[in-house]
Amino acid sequence: MLENCRNARERWGGVSELIDRWLKERQELLVRYCDLSTETDFSQTEMLRDKFVRLCEVLVDYVSAGHFEVYEQLIQEAREFNDGGLELVAKVYPRIEQTTGVALNFNDRVDGRLLTEGDVRELFSELSKLGEVLESRFEMEDFLIEHLHNAHAGKMASA
Repeated sequence: MLENCRNARERWGGVSELIDRWLKERQELLVRYCDLSTETDFSQTEMLRDKFVRLCEVLVDYVSAGHFEVYEQLIQEAREFNDGGLELVAKVYPRIEQTTGVALNFNDRVDGRLLTEGDVRELFSELSKLGEVLESRFEMEDFLIEHLHNAHAGKMASA
């Protein structure tokens, strides 16, 4: 029994740490987003470009970690416990993928470009839409964490 507990901890203990790190990245993303969204002088194109670039760096890192690390672990837990989690993933994950497209498209608009004041104004319009999409994404991610990982925490502890 002790060996089973150790195996579960080794197997799933890292998932909680992974999620915690990822949620800290989310916090950094929100800080960058809020910092940028309060700007009102669109003529400061170089300074704003730097802020957009920093936002996009964190955005892409966050989205990538979700897809290539966190979701993979959550899906693996769903497979292991086979308690309806895969059906839940099948419903939610495609909606999360749509938000990924919006985030990556936003990044592409900023990536490697010099920005005019007109570009900055357009990006601020898109930034507002990005914020709405991110809010929706965060809700779906939290739902998956709650229903796939947190729901299994008791089962992992007793394994």
